[in-house]
Amino acid sequence: MQPHFHFSLHPEHGVAARATAAIAPHLAAWYLQHEQFEPVPDRPDLYRLAYPGQDVRRRTRQSVHDLRRHGFTVHADLSLDPAVTAAPPRPSQSNCLTERRARIAQAASARSPQQRTGAGPQITATTVPAAVTRSPAVSRTR
Repeated sequence: MQPHFHFSLHPEHGVAARATAAIAPHLAAWYLQHEQFEPVPDRPDLYRLAYPGQDVRRRTRQSVHDLRRHGFTVHADLSLDPAVTAAPPRPSQSNCLTERRARIAQAASARSPQQRTGAGPQITATTVPAAVTRSPAVSRTR
């Protein structure tokens, strides 16, 4: 199957994208412009990434990923293909909230040392008087 888009590093234009004959030109233009690519003047079949100074590789990898998610076949250089290259390393941060929730869940799932084994929960009922009667002395003061 012929790919719909080609992404590569161009010596003059930076990251360039080209649509193939497998996709209609107006549809390719819409998708590429939606992914922040702009047409190259005097080259109607070539698009370059707009704002080339802003995280070019990540934005291109995201564009390739988005187009594939929409069902298009995309060929990209190895350095621009998210399926081939690993994501950039992210700083490792300790998530105290996750650790706290894990400890609480572990404690909730464990048996309480205060509960007797083999016995169900003990329920004690308190007796409530059926009716409260007034003394005649209270009713006279009113």
